[in-house]
Amino acid sequence: MPVIIKPPETENELAQMYRLRWRSLRAPWGEPEGSEKDDIENDCFHVIAVDNNKVIACGRLQFNNESEAQIRYMAVEPEYEGQGIGRRIVSALEQHAAEHRRNNIVLDAREGAVGFYERLGYRITEKSYLLFGSIQHWRMQKT
Repeated sequence: MPVIIKPPETENELAQMYRLRWRSLRAPWGEPEGSEKDDIENDCFHVIAVDNNKVIACGRLQFNNESEAQIRYMAVEPEYEGQGIGRRIVSALEQHAAEHRRNNIVLDAREGAVGFYERLGYRITEKSYLLFGSIQHWRMQKT
């Protein structure tokens, strides 16, 4: 069965999505469960990749203003990296942004992900924040 890209539809899919975000983006730095969420989750558009009922990748799109959207919380299970799934997640988020007339998309990429986003047409605009005192982020943009 092929990997399906879609918004989460069930409580189980949401729970798996948040668990993946925590395991990938927070747990390695000793951050507690719950730190993978913020106050605007319900106002954002989420996309997951599902393989045999298992959430294997995710991403989120938030609207910053009338013309700008921001990609956040991208995560792919390590055994699925390099298979184009992250690219498919970004494409679905970009399509949602376009449908809502957000023509400018920004993101803050971890240093190790900059090349991935560059291959998708994003360009560094500035050095961004340092997460957990050790993970340099770069502000990237695509119009």
